[in-house]
Amino acid sequence: MQKLRTSISILSAIILLNSCNSALQSFKKGQKKFDNGEYELAIKELQKASGAGYELGKTNYLIAESYRLSNRPLQAGDYYEKALASNSRENDLRYHLAMTQKMQGKYKEAGENLEKYLSGIPSKELKNKAQTEIDLLPEVEELANKKTYIEVKPLSLNSTGTEFAPIPQGNELIFTASRKDIIYKNNGLPYLGLYRATLNSPTEIGTPSLFSSTIFKDNANEGTPTFSKDGKMMVFARGNTGKRSDASPDVDLYISKNIDGVWSEPEMVSVSDSLAWDGCPSFSADNKTLYFGSNRAGGKGGIDIYRANIDNAGRFGRAINMGSDINTAGDEMFPYVSKDGKLYFSSDGHAGIGGLDLYSATRINGEIKVEHLGIPLNSRFDDFGLVAIDSTKGYFASNRDSGKGDDDIYYYENTQPGKKYENVPPVVAKKDEPKKKTIRYFLAGNVTDINNQALDSVKVAILDNSTNQAIDEVYTKGEGTFGKVKMEEEKTYTIVTEKKGYFTKREPFTMVGKSISLDKLTKAETDTIFYASIKMEKPEVGKDITKTFNIAPIYYNLDKSEIRNDAANELDRIVQVLVDNPTIKLELGSHTDSRATAEYNQKLSQRRADSAVAYIISKGISSARIVAKGYGESQLVNKCADGVPCSEEEHQANRRTEFKVLEVK
Repeated sequence: MQKLRTSISILSAIILLNSCNSALQSFKKGQKKFDNGEYELAIKELQKASGAGYELGKTNYLIAESYRLSNRPLQAGDYYEKALASNSRENDLRYHLAMTQKMQGKYKEAGENLEKYLSGIPSKELKNKAQTEIDLLPEVEELANKKTYIEVKPLSLNSTGTEFAPIPQGNELIFTASRKDIIYKNNGLPYLGLYRATLNSPTEIGTPSLFSSTIFKDNANEGTPTFSKDGKMMVFARGNTGKRSDASPDVDLYISKNIDGVWSEPEMVSVSDSLAWDGCPSFSADNKTLYFGSNRAGGKGGIDIYRANIDNAGRFGRAINMGSDINTAGDEMFPYVSKDGKLYFSSDGHAGIGGLDLYSATRINGEIKVEHLGIPLNSRFDDFGLVAIDSTKGYFASNRDSGKGDDDIYYYENTQPGKKYENVPPVVAKKDEPKKKTIRYFLAGNVTDINNQALDSVKVAILDNSTNQAIDEVYTKGEGTFGKVKMEEEKTYTIVTEKKGYFTKREPFTMVGKSISLDKLTKAETDTIFYASIKMEKPEVGKDITKTFNIAPIYYNLDKSEIRNDAANELDRIVQVLVDNPTIKLELGSHTDSRATAEYNQKLSQRRADSAVAYIISKGISSARIVAKGYGESQLVNKCADGVPCSEEEHQANRRTEFKVLEVK
């Protein structure tokens, strides 16, 4: 009997040990899949470990994160709760739990978890977002009761998969859907592709078919197209395939053109940042601007909305952040500009009732007003990708719980045009409350040639020096004027002017020390405009550009050719001139004073020129674009020839480097 009990105990221990090993292996496999971004596969392995009771706090948190990162927040919420109940110590758990509770309409619970999160050690990335969410919660509860006269109907093409980004084109609807044969390991759904279907009615759609065989990668996500006004040009987003041959490790914008009824092979758009996520593009109604979402460096938060001007030749300008009136610490994406100039977009950073909510932005008297579009366009879930047919109807997408699948497409229409809200609470005026004084700063200016003649059609970009990103890009008018561009206090900027046939030029502009005390204001709102005057010159062979670009003299220590720190700063400016002006070739001419023999000075000046050119080439400039030339003491700028007594400062003036234009292409 004793032997039997011993055998049973050993067998139980073996079974328990095997069970622990199995759970551990499942956890390790799940963690590896999670690290690789294969969230659906991670969930399957981690659920095995969770079912076996293996480190429930950590395992359930990873399951929750897998659901969140694959855009399934409600499923994530259940596992955040389980992780919290298992005493998980993950730092950001309460923040993510609060966001899922907000989507469930549990605003009180969400607020409590956000407060607890901030009372701990919040991450730098989420601290401000958490505080913003707390500040906005009272407004969120009001928005949840803001019902409009809009009716929403699902489209017949919706499936158990994903359908979104609807674009009406003639009698067809172009849309993005998860209908490819290969499964995307991130969310367990097929890869996204572009499809088309006939519009039999606003909600009844014909049988979908592939949009184009030339715009189809079976192992990459493709979608969110936008079309030019004539329908002959399309920009869309394409993700990477995970192969080394990919042009980018992330999502990028691609362009294709319809030539004789056939779409061309897509090419990456020049404005796309290969190191960032770029997606959901949208042309303006006049085709002169491309709007898109990006998480590139220098933004306001997660994904921001940017715009890029398009010139008459179809070339894209710099990407310009739409600013803090639109972009927040959260995500802003899916921009769409209607024919009347109203910007529609989705955001989870403005006051909203769920995940991504739909908003409109309009500019009134220089101020941008952002408005929540209310219920039922918005729900507790993600609502995004709105396109307007006219001022009363259009399409959008949502993953609301009444749908068929992951994301579905809906048609909306205002049943009472001219009316907006069914139940708007009355506005109660507050008495004896002093108006808050505000001041706005703007930059305007003019661009002329060296003869003070106004230059029109000059592209003027304003760069924020802290991010090196353009905050605005405008063109001068017939009288050479530009502006107004909104400025921020205590910031420094660079004004970049560009016009064909002229040097591209950079001018500094600072707001440091220019703020006006609010106590001195007599009005509630005050606008202050600063002006900049810029002269542009034409590149000519033989022209010395040191004065044109305010390049300080490049000096060398006596009898030396090494680049000094002060000289390096000026050479960096020459590098920028060459980058900004790719059509010019320069001569770097080095000069000495008259001390020592002419032969020695000739060799010394050549060494100095070679040294400076080597520095410029080390910064990425082609050696074919700059030539080193030593002049020795043959071109003194003053009286200090051999035998003439001169001060050290006078000799220093002769030890100089000049930059002349050798060639203009």
